[in-house]
Amino acid sequence: MKKFKLGEIKIKKADPQQLTDKLLLINLYITQGLTLFIGLIWILLQKRNPIHILNFPESLHFVYWGLGLAVIMLAVDFLLTHIVPEDAMDDGGINELLFGKRPLWHIIVISAVVAVCEELLFRGAIQHSLGPYWTSILFAVIHVRYLRHWLPTGWVFLSSYGLGLIYIHSGSLWAPILCHFLIDLFSGMVIRYRRVS
Repeated sequence: MKKFKLGEIKIKKADPQQLTDKLLLINLYITQGLTLFIGLIWILLQKRNPIHILNFPESLHFVYWGLGLAVIMLAVDFLLTHIVPEDAMDDGGINELLFGKRPLWHIIVISAVVAVCEELLFRGAIQHSLGPYWTSILFAVIHVRYLRHWLPTGWVFLSSYGLGLIYIHSGSLWAPILCHFLIDLFSGMVIRYRRVS
């Protein structure tokens, strides 16, 4: 049996078209698991209780914030896709690969996992330390697939800033989680079913 050596691991840039579906999903779930883990550790280092942060609010007031921002963001995104050339909003084909052949139940699962993990880290942990502006800069940077074009990078920044504001105004992490979930779900369904038709 050949011994595994950590030094033999090589990291190289891969073209999205080289990724198999299995590798893409493994990458997605590992990165989201790391995001969740880092968020939980960060919150604990702030001497805060992650369970308290994720407590479901008694009032459904957060739904108005989350749903309202989701509608605004989807409307702006719809306008951008009809006004701006397609290559200006290109993400390298990752979203097409991720959602293009995915069944509806899996689009729902992916949207929920991403929304909870990323919002716990960015709004629940980082924003508590850095505020919504610097949190949004970090959020835009981790969405590296958009960094090749200024328009999607700016849009990710503004979206993140909006998520930070509804977290502040609603007082519940569930407002940005709901908004993030709805955006990813709707976008994933558009990619999936537009492709079918």
